[in-house]
Amino acid sequence: MFLSARFLRPDLVPRSKMAAEGDFLLRYRAVSNKLKRRFLRKPNVAEASEQFGLLAKELKQEECLQYAGFCNLAVARCEQTLFNAAGEALALTDAARLFLQAEKETQRLQCPGFEEHLQAATNCYSFAIKVYIELNQPVMAASLCLELGNALKEMNKPGEASVHFQRAAELQSQVPIECLLSLGKVATCKIITRDYDGALAVFTEMQLLAQERGLQVPGTCTPVGAFMDIIARCEVSRVLLLMLLQMACQEKDLESLKVLQVELWPLLTPEQNHLLHLVLQEVLAPSGQGV
Repeated sequence: MFLSARFLRPDLVPRSKMAAEGDFLLRYRAVSNKLKRRFLRKPNVAEASEQFGLLAKELKQEECLQYAGFCNLAVARCEQTLFNAAGEALALTDAARLFLQAEKETQRLQCPGFEEHLQAATNCYSFAIKVYIELNQPVMAASLCLELGNALKEMNKPGEASVHFQRAAELQSQVPIECLLSLGKVATCKIITRDYDGALAVFTEMQLLAQERGLQVPGTCTPVGAFMDIIARCEVSRVLLLMLLQMACQEKDLESLKVLQVELWPLLTPEQNHLLHLVLQEVLAPSGQGV
């Protein structure tokens, strides 16, 4: 089973919430009944999977997103029974995206809730990722990690997002440039959550990885292309983080740093400019000088 009974059985959803969805529950049960074993007759799982899929499409068109998600979960169970792992992963992914859409709509409308759709989406993504790993398809698994991470970051949950970006980086270990980009997302989330020590460690890891596994100029140890850009980002960000952590700026020369900020501003990324601003704001401002 993929999720708790609460998520797998739409009949556990309060009936008041089902009213607008018409005969969804009746149709869902009708298809489910076809999966029950009868004397001397095996259930037609493939037919049930197809019918659950059709019901999911109808519900999606009617913008009944969470119920469409339930139907896709039913499809996934059927495909698992048929030992069709690829179909199972696809159905789980569809369910995850529908639950995620439902959560975004709930937040857009500012409806009270317990983020149950987000929890369901996260669970579906996790199971889909697991299936792709079992299928030896780390690229697909990593893409879903990034998809979930980006969604969580957009929902102002950078701490949770960083976990999934880190997982994506681990799954992309054989593709250095993709791994580095995912680690960059981890570093960004740590900066947002003010985990500057953690961000410094990630940038250090990125720089070492880019130097060791990046493309290099023939006959030299000099990285080229995107790897050089990543190393430059890491070097500047590490310096700024060290300054922010007070391993530098001992003299607290605010005026010099203000001049430096103006000169560096067009050369730095938005993230690096943010770090430089934090250096001025959080390290030097306590001395009593305005920023």
